[in-house]
Amino acid sequence: MSTEDTDVIPVVPPEKSENEHTGVSWWVSRIVSYTLLAAMLFVLAVTVVVPRVSGATPYTILTSSMRPTYPPGSLVVIKPADRSELTVGTAITYQIKSGEPDVVTHRIVATQQTGGGVTTYITRGDNNGSDDENPVQIGQIRGKVWYAVPYMGYVNNWLNGDQRRITVTVIVIGLAGYALFMFVGAGVDYRKKRREAS
Repeated sequence: MSTEDTDVIPVVPPEKSENEHTGVSWWVSRIVSYTLLAAMLFVLAVTVVVPRVSGATPYTILTSSMRPTYPPGSLVVIKPADRSELTVGTAITYQIKSGEPDVVTHRIVATQQTGGGVTTYITRGDNNGSDDENPVQIGQIRGKVWYAVPYMGYVNNWLNGDQRRITVTVIVIGLAGYALFMFVGAGVDYRKKRREAS
């Protein structure tokens, strides 16, 4: 039997899929990484960036007095307000005692004027059965509620002081690293496709 009559069966390498990035694990890892990225950006935006850029101040609701609108743990971002904006129905954050740091967030339910023509504000928590004991003076008011995010107050408390600076730095470095990883990965994939095409 001559070698010319021998059947030669060529070895065919297994077919490569047109796109290697189609497996279930690849999609799951992508979805998880993008979700974590979006979550980090959201936390950074609502607790640090937006308040700082807009001149607002984030506070955490600690009691149930404003349920169900702002349950405990809610982050409320307070923006300075003009007198014209301090109307009945507006939720405001004010000093419990003038000049002291402790504040509370309650809703204006009425206004009144003193004998000297000074306007004061009657407030009440949405979940309370009676008005607050002392009328609020304009100098006590830190501002009105601009926006609120449930449960983000706990994150805001955790991000206070030095912890805030460290966490923001870590997030920024993490985002920069992630962006670099994605950029390098895209470059490697592009070169690989060019080699395969040639």
